[in-house]
Amino acid sequence: MNSNNSDAGSSGNSHDGGGNSGRDGCTTLLLARAALTRLMEPSDLPGLALIRLLGPEEALGFIRSSNTTNPGVEQEMTEVLQDSGTPRWDGLAAALERWRPRLADLAPERDLATVDRLGGRLLVPEDPQWPQGLADLELAAPIALWCRGTAPAIPAQERCIAVVGSRDSTSYGANVTAEITHSLVQRGYTVVSGGAYGIDANAHRGALSATAGGTPAGPGTPQPATIAVMAGGVDRFYPSGNDELLRTIAGRGLVVAEVPPGTNPTRYRFLQRNRLIAALCQVTVVVEARWRSGALNTARHAEMLSRMVGAVPGSVYSANSAGCHRLLRDGAAICVTDAADVAELAGGAGENLGTEQPVEAALYDGLGTSDLLLLDALPLRTATTLEKLCVVAGLSPATVLSGLGRLESLGLAQPGSGGWKRKGQ
Repeated sequence: MNSNNSDAGSSGNSHDGGGNSGRDGCTTLLLARAALTRLMEPSDLPGLALIRLLGPEEALGFIRSSNTTNPGVEQEMTEVLQDSGTPRWDGLAAALERWRPRLADLAPERDLATVDRLGGRLLVPEDPQWPQGLADLELAAPIALWCRGTAPAIPAQERCIAVVGSRDSTSYGANVTAEITHSLVQRGYTVVSGGAYGIDANAHRGALSATAGGTPAGPGTPQPATIAVMAGGVDRFYPSGNDELLRTIAGRGLVVAEVPPGTNPTRYRFLQRNRLIAALCQVTVVVEARWRSGALNTARHAEMLSRMVGAVPGSVYSANSAGCHRLLRDGAAICVTDAADVAELAGGAGENLGTEQPVEAALYDGLGTSDLLLLDALPLRTATTLEKLCVVAGLSPATVLSGLGRLESLGLAQPGSGGWKRKGQ
């Protein structure tokens, strides 16, 4: 993602937005989305509804205008929010009061020049390289992604594996993480994590160790070994103790954020960052997590997006593995112990695995309790409805919906005109 143009006055023109014809249109689009990432916090649903209705340029112009409200726009925003599951909100006037104090700090040309100087760019939804997996976030998809690094693009969802866990990891967790991520990169996957202490850092280091001789990625590199998704700006590495590691990732992979340069990480931004990690990846693996670990938040996002979730078991005496055991007990994750297990969940079974165990049998054996109940409830020939599955399996609608997504990913279930049935049985 390198750019040779470091002139702040022309940095906007050096970034290809991909969605508009002509350099001026491209620049205007990038400037608008860059500005909106500073005006709005991640997952600001009213703001994202406004952008969906008006487009980024007109949305920015509306916020900059003297209008205090607009009944027509507000009604349409309400409809968009209701469709996304947000039935009530404070109204357009309150949203404008929240956004407008930040107008004085807008300097999108400066922000684009900063990321350009760091060897990165602003990636927008209009760009053909925009990660398609983010579409599953629906209205909560990011306005844009600030990317810093040498990799040509964020790989497809099917080639990305998230590995997350406790910040206060044990030596057991560190070793397991390093072994899994090193092997995943050798199998052609990109490891995605949050750049934090503990499991995150070990995931990044294990992935980097798999690159030949530590050689930085070049233009011909098919995909980065690892991606760090940050809660703050890509110019402010956090935590400071991982500064050297994050600089290495920027030099050989990618550092990504949805907030603009100079932005400090906050608790809210950390939680919102987790949804990006889950959406970018085919599988989320939790190696170590305490009972209330933030890594479980990433796992929950992955489950809601119908992504596969894996959990590494630990000692029953270890508080650091209590969260993993909780996921396994609740049927929210499948037990994984090495890269081969993770690759199977990602649909890559048979890639250098050297195993004679049938893939279908291995996946069936790894299903959680709720997924096993759901699989048993699925008919072989005639599709059945969600309501009937809830009754037969004895599960809630939410559990059935998330389970169907996992079983479909494993090739064990398929949707039909009348509902769902087993596949390949």
